[in-house]
Amino acid sequence: MKLQALTILLLGLLVITSCRSIRNLTTKDSAVSGLGARKTNTPVKREFLSGIEVTPGWVDKNSSQQGDAAKSIESAVKTNSSQKNKYDGLMTGSIETASMLQLKYAIATDATVEKLGNIPLLELIDKWWGTKYCMGGSTENCIDCSAFTQIIMRDIYQQALPRTSQEQYMVCERIELEELREGDLVFFNIGGTDISHVGVYLLNNKFVHASTSGGVMISDLTEKYWQAKYRGAGRVGK
Repeated sequence: MKLQALTILLLGLLVITSCRSIRNLTTKDSAVSGLGARKTNTPVKREFLSGIEVTPGWVDKNSSQQGDAAKSIESAVKTNSSQKNKYDGLMTGSIETASMLQLKYAIATDATVEKLGNIPLLELIDKWWGTKYCMGGSTENCIDCSAFTQIIMRDIYQQALPRTSQEQYMVCERIELEELREGDLVFFNIGGTDISHVGVYLLNNKFVHASTSGGVMISDLTEKYWQAKYRGAGRVGK
């Protein structure tokens, strides 16, 4: 009896051990199978934002929503990066017939091209543009402010002016700031007690002059520096 019982006990232990081995092997096979499934290249779709489906790495080129977005981006890029679009507000009206000179000075004066009809004046300014300043100068190598206004008034408006800014101030008809128009003179006191600087008014508070710092250029009467130096405006023969 003892031998029979011992035999049964050994057989039971063998059965239990075999079941555990089979269970462990099955678990390992399942784990390996799971890893293999995750390594496949099939894209996984994820759903979000009210039913819009996105597959990673894929773009629907025919999507109407994407098309609208692309158009918006393209429009924004054009608006922000194009120099022409930046100045569209200046280039209205006669833009089709405007010269490059008009476009250039439309930007410099914040004006629309149709307001820049005095082409001889623009050509003269362009000819002298950037000419350096020197006291008593009157050539294309260097020029001072009153010699430059003399040239403009003589060649464009057929008006003769005396040589110095103080003398030019004395022969002008005084006008108010709000009365300024193209060809009027604007006077400043850069130093001392007398008028020591002069320029020719254009439009939009802009005037052209021979500046001690930058040569022949266009400046703005509303700049703090020129507001502090401004002494009056005058008109000659008009």
